[in-house]
Amino acid sequence: MLLAQRVPRPSARPPLSSQRRLFFVAAGLLVAGETIFWTMLAAVQSNSGAAALDGPVHDGLVASRNPLVTSILTAVTTVTSPLWMTVIGCVLALVWAAWKREIWRPALLVGAMAAALAVSTLIKHDVARPRPAASDFMLGPDDALSFPSGHTFGAGVFLCVLSYLLVTARGTRTSKRSTSALGFAAAAAGTLVVAFSRLYLGYHWLTDVLASIGLALAVTGTVILADGLRTARAARLPAPAVPAAQTAMPAYAAQEYPSEDGLLEPDAHRLGDHHRRG
Repeated sequence: MLLAQRVPRPSARPPLSSQRRLFFVAAGLLVAGETIFWTMLAAVQSNSGAAALDGPVHDGLVASRNPLVTSILTAVTTVTSPLWMTVIGCVLALVWAAWKREIWRPALLVGAMAAALAVSTLIKHDVARPRPAASDFMLGPDDALSFPSGHTFGAGVFLCVLSYLLVTARGTRTSKRSTSALGFAAAAAGTLVVAFSRLYLGYHWLTDVLASIGLALAVTGTVILADGLRTARAARLPAPAVPAAQTAMPAYAAQEYPSEDGLLEPDAHRLGDHHRRG
């Protein structure tokens, strides 16, 4: 018996240009996020630059409050608290892992949320910046530190990382550029709404939420980089060998002819003739 000639299958590996583009996006988010954060931190520590806008922005929002906007932003800030974001992220990751039977992507989401919580806590205690006046708080007292905004940081990481994981999910149509742009635009809009709610309700300064947005971009870039490195590493692994028993067949079956879909397949008529003769 002869070994049948196998038709080469299209490669499942992502194109090299796509991998490079992914790394450029990750690097861009990291650089942009770190730049925003360190710029805001320097402004806070020197009480200059963007920090000069903290007071006017805070006073202007306090003076412009109205009941409808207050009720909406109260709901937003309640749902996006660090505690609720952690619970929602963990539940979503568990459902995802059970439904899709995969660990890597849900683990990325949970890891990003855990990193956001840890980094926010460390920076708060290191900078030790006080919040605005307690008399301006609309949801009761809060003795936590101000820089950065944990709500904005956690919501930004959750929304941006989730958008990335969804638009790059295998086997779906969400990888289209238009859908990807829409997903990331929605994540950015959601993050900005959370940031605005923290300013409007009187719990943070402008530089607090801007620094948190920068940190969220940096964490998202790190997640994209980790996922891209894993994908590139998997693409370099050799394809699993096919046992010889699965590729061996009679000589008459090795002759293949184009089918309607363009693939090669054995001549069914010749197979029938052979069996009738045998």
